[in-house]
Amino acid sequence: MLGIRYYKADSSTYVIRTVNGATTKKGKGLSFFYNAATTSIAAIPINAQEAPFIFALQTADFQEVRVQGQITFRIEDAEKIAEMQNFTVAKDGLTYVSDDPMKLGDRVIQAAQAIVQERVQSMPLRAALADHTRLAAELREQMAADASLQAMGIAILKTTVSAISPTPETRRALEAEAREAILKEADDAIYARRKSSVEQERTIQEAELQTKHDIQQKEQEIEESRIQNERNLLRGRAATERERIESEIDNETQRQDLVGLVAANSREEADAEAYAVASKMKAFTELPVENLKAMALANMQPEQLMAIAFESLAQNAGKIGELNITPDLFGQMMKKARAK
Repeated sequence: MLGIRYYKADSSTYVIRTVNGATTKKGKGLSFFYNAATTSIAAIPINAQEAPFIFALQTADFQEVRVQGQITFRIEDAEKIAEMQNFTVAKDGLTYVSDDPMKLGDRVIQAAQAIVQERVQSMPLRAALADHTRLAAELREQMAADASLQAMGIAILKTTVSAISPTPETRRALEAEAREAILKEADDAIYARRKSSVEQERTIQEAELQTKHDIQQKEQEIEESRIQNERNLLRGRAATERERIESEIDNETQRQDLVGLVAANSREEADAEAYAVASKMKAFTELPVENLKAMALANMQPEQLMAIAFESLAQNAGKIGELNITPDLFGQMMKKARAK
């Protein structure tokens, strides 16, 4: 019907409608009727796109590696890329008239390959195999600053390097080398464990010997202390015994002195008593008997006097004719005896 068609884009497509060379309408998710004879429609997808890659490269030591990864990007400025690439849709509104949209991912990958190749070729094989994390970060940084991508309005969202792999032959060689290194490490671990066991055994033996030495030294110290204590005890006992003997000697000396003094005093008392007795005996021998009797009778008790009187009566009984003694005399004497 006179070439009038209807076009409808989804929300992730930026549409630029051009009529007779002049842009009449542009925006995301547009829908409109157009004249196919005079209207040109450019449909630019602005959603995130993924471009996986596998690069076969050579390291600095001439070893072949494969770098595998993925780049996530999106068209940030649709008008810029529309000026540089052909995103015009065909009359059916479903396909493109050019293969530029299909080659967009290839252009991004080409920019990434140049960066990755430069990085890998500057490193030896072993360093390259372990550099995928740093390589991914450097790839994103350099691609974000790439002038050609910025000119096309392409923004890099994410870069990933999933693997850097050597050739099968190189892999087997590395595996063999790694296997030998692991086996060597295992042997070293066994030797280290045995060495550690020997060292620990030696340490234990040294500790046991040191413990025995300490015990012997402690026992020697205890024995020496016991002997010293016994010496001190014997010395104390000897000192005590010596003090006791000295005390007994002092006591005996004092006793000897006392006995001598007592003996001297006794001799002096005996001499005094002997002198007194001799003096008395001399006096008694010189005094008349009558006087002596008188002196004796003067010091006697009545009972003694009566006893002497009866003794005299008994001696002179032949001369006495008749003697009368009343009971009153003996009664008085008995009363005095009971009173005493």
